[in-house]
Amino acid sequence: QVQLKASGGGSVQSGGSLRLSCEVSGYVYNSYCMGWFREASGKEREGVAVFEDDGSTHLIDSVKGRFTVSQDNTKGTLYLQMDSLKPEDTAMYYCAAVPLYSGGRRFTCANQFGRIHEIGIWGQGTQVTVSS
Repeated sequence: QVQLKASGGGSVQSGGSLRLSCEVSGYVYNSYCMGWFREASGKEREGVAVFEDDGSTHLIDSVKGRFTVSQDNTKGTLYLQMDSLKPEDTAMYYCAAVPLYSGGRRFTCANQFGRIHEIGIWGQGTQVTVSS
């Protein structure tokens, strides 16, 4: 079973940078899709940056050009580089994994992320606070 541990959060001023890391144990290459989610106070958890089946990444519009997601498969570590941070980026950030295989069938990353509330594996979260 995959286990996730996120770190790297903190408090920065607007325009600053942070790099989040997610240590992944029990990971089997090409059996999970990985991504970063965030939950701001009073808001629903949202996907920020996720990997797609071909290894490309999908980021929400509000972070495009500022955030970069990457993965080191040899170390089993997921990263989120966050630059030009804004106060609206303040949230608890979670790394997450979704299995690609179920019942002997392989599903797409997009399909499985759509079911993340049922099947997602979550890290414990790391707080990011951006002050103006």
